[in-house]
Amino acid sequence: MSQTVFYELCQRALTLMAILGGPVLLISLGVGILVSIFQAVTSINEATLTFIPKILAVVAVLGFAGPWMVQSIIDFMTQLLVDLPRYAR
Repeated sequence: MSQTVFYELCQRALTLMAILGGPVLLISLGVGILVSIFQAVTSINEATLTFIPKILAVVAVLGFAGPWMVQSIIDFMTQLLVDLPRYAR
């Protein structure tokens, strides 16, 4: 396997990781910011209050986008296995 092929494969893997992790992380960040603003406005200083909304939001995103994420991983792995003879050279 040449360096070019290796770097291309790593780039594809990292891009897929960013695409799949992005929605979950952005939703979690957004919910965290909203809960923090709510806590600041209402003067509720409960540290555990942020966990439940974040968990529910992440579960909702995974429930909604989960099939797409799994299909993307399957497509990546299928392409990786199809191209395996090219990588072995």
